[in-house]
Amino acid sequence: MIVSKFGGTSVGSYAAMQHSASIVAAEPDRKLVVISATSGTTNDLVALGNSELSYTEREEILMRIEKRHLEIIEQLKDGEEVDKQVRLLLTELRQHLEQIARDKRWKDHLVAFGELLSTRIFTQVLGEAGVEVEWLDARDMMKTDSHFGQADPDLKVIKKKCAKYVQSGKRYLTQGFIGSDIFGNTTTLGRGGSDLSASLFAEAVEADMLEIWTDVAGIYTTDPRVVPAARPIHEITFDEAAELSVFGGKVLHPATLKPAMRGGVKVRVASSSEPNKKGTVIVHEAGDAPVIRALSLRKHQTLLTVKSLDMLHQYGYLAKLFQVLANHKISVDLVSTSEVSVSLTLDTAVSASNKVELTSEVVTELESFCELKIEKDFSLIAMIGNNLNNTAGISGKLFNMLKGYNIRMVCHGSSENNVCFLVNQEDGEEILQLLHKEFIED
Repeated sequence: MIVSKFGGTSVGSYAAMQHSASIVAAEPDRKLVVISATSGTTNDLVALGNSELSYTEREEILMRIEKRHLEIIEQLKDGEEVDKQVRLLLTELRQHLEQIARDKRWKDHLVAFGELLSTRIFTQVLGEAGVEVEWLDARDMMKTDSHFGQADPDLKVIKKKCAKYVQSGKRYLTQGFIGSDIFGNTTTLGRGGSDLSASLFAEAVEADMLEIWTDVAGIYTTDPRVVPAARPIHEITFDEAAELSVFGGKVLHPATLKPAMRGGVKVRVASSSEPNKKGTVIVHEAGDAPVIRALSLRKHQTLLTVKSLDMLHQYGYLAKLFQVLANHKISVDLVSTSEVSVSLTLDTAVSASNKVELTSEVVTELESFCELKIEKDFSLIAMIGNNLNNTAGISGKLFNMLKGYNIRMVCHGSSENNVCFLVNQEDGEEILQLLHKEFIED
C-alpha cells in the first residue's frame, strides 16, 4: 500500500492536477492520496485573518481565491457538481469571515478551507482520469489536542479512526494539514503540516511506502538556488534526512519522518512534473555512507545567551531555564554551555503561523533569574553525513577553510550525522558554496 501526498504546486492548476492524477492512475497501490491547498491559497487565507483589512482588500483576496478554483473547474469535462460544492464552500468561507472571533480557533477553521476546496476539485479530476476515489474529511481521522495553529496529533486515536474509515481495496482522497480536537473544533498541524499528515496516515494504515510529490526532483546535496552545482541524492538514510530537514532542507517538513520511521515506512520524494525522474528514497540503511552527504543553510537565527553565577556547581539551573522556554513552546536548536553561561540558538525565520518569538513576557521571566543577551541575524550551517563524530580531520579542515570568517557557535560530537555552526547571516551563502565545492564537488 502506498500513501501519496501532493503539495500545493502539484495541484495548483488544472494542468498540474492532471499530471498528479496520471501519477495516481499509473499505480493501483496508491490507495490513500493526501492533498495540500492549491498553491497560494493558504497564504491568502492567512491574510484574510487580518482583522485590519479593509472591505476592498478582503474582497480582492476572496476574488483571487474564487478565481483560482473556478478556473480549474471550467476546464473539467463535467464540473457541474463540483462547481456547486466549491461555491458552497466559498459561501461558507464568507460567512466564517463575518463571525466576530479572531482567535486561533477561528483562524484554524479559516485556513482549513484551502484543503477542503482543493480536494473537492481533485476528486473530480481523478474521476475523469479513470480513478474512482472516496472523499474523506481528514478531521474525522486526524485527531489532535486543542493547541490551535500547531496541534499535536493523538497517535492512538488516529490509528483507530483510520481503521474505521480506510478499508482494504478501496481508494481514498483526503486533506493534509487539518484535523480536529475532541470537541470537533478544526485544528491545524502548522505550516508544512500536510507532509506530517501524510506520514501519520502512512503509519496508521501500515503503508509500505509514503510518497511526497513536490516541485523538485528529490532531495539535493544543498539548495540549488544558492549552489547551482548541487545534485540530487538518490538514496539517503532516515537519520541523515531527519538532520537535513531539521536544519534547513526545504523539501521535507522537519516532523515528517518521525511517524514513517516508527512505522517502518519507506519514503520517496519526487517531482510531480517530472515523475520519470528517480527522486530520492529514504531508507534505514543506504548502499553508501559518505562522510559528507549534504549541506544546509538556515537564515534568520537568533542567539540567546543567559548568564548567572547561580549556575556554578548548582543543579537544576538548566532545568529551570528550559522549563521557561518549554512553557512558552519555544524550541531550541543548538546549545553550548560554560560554567556560568548557556548559549542557545532559536529559529526565528518568518512563518505566518508558527513563528518563534521572544515576547516581553518570556524575556521578563528569564531576566528574573539570569542576565540575558539577544543577538539576531545569524545563519546556521549544517554538514550532514555519516560517522562525523569519529572521522579524523573534519574539524581541522573545516576551521582552516573558514579562518577568514567569524564563527559564533559550533556543535560537533553530539551526533554522528551532523556538524553545525553559526555564522553571520551575510556570510552564510558564500560559506555554503565554499563547503559544497570542497566536500562534495571535489
